[in-house]
Amino acid sequence: MSQPPHRIVPVTKSQVEHLQEISRTTFTETFARHNTEENMRAYLDSAYHVDKLRQEIDNPESQFFFIYHDSEPQGPPVGYLKLNIGAAQSEPMGADHLELERIYIRAAHKRQGLGKALYDLTERRAREENKRYIWLRVWEHNTAAKEFYSSLGFREIGDHIFPVGDDPQRDILMEKDTR
Repeated sequence: MSQPPHRIVPVTKSQVEHLQEISRTTFTETFARHNTEENMRAYLDSAYHVDKLRQEIDNPESQFFFIYHDSEPQGPPVGYLKLNIGAAQSEPMGADHLELERIYIRAAHKRQGLGKALYDLTERRAREENKRYIWLRVWEHNTAAKEFYSSLGFREIGDHIFPVGDDPQRDILMEKDTR
């Protein structure tokens, strides 16, 4: 059996600057065209501040993973994953839930199976943590992401207002029963 053309590794606190860079880059690539420059700056400065990311890495109920593409083995990560359980979840979903908070892949590496590889890790972590449900939030206008999650068996269960700067945007809550 051949090895996958990628590797996934946990993010350490010493890599917080790399996490900040990929977080800001991938969020900007995905959402800048839909938001004002001021709202993007406000969101990026708040959500991806080094101190905030350090605290999130230190939280034992959150996990970050980088994915590297083997075509660039010494290069920067091409994507990342953030998972939450317990009180780290962005909504109080309960003890039997694991939150898939972020899967972000650099634009140049999308549609190469890397998001699916990170999702497969999410399912493994849910089983290891004995979580029945995986849930996530996705922007209502992010059609590609909604289709991706629907293809994996997620269904809509509600919505949530997600502020980007001073713009209240609607996220769809989606959930999958892993049993």
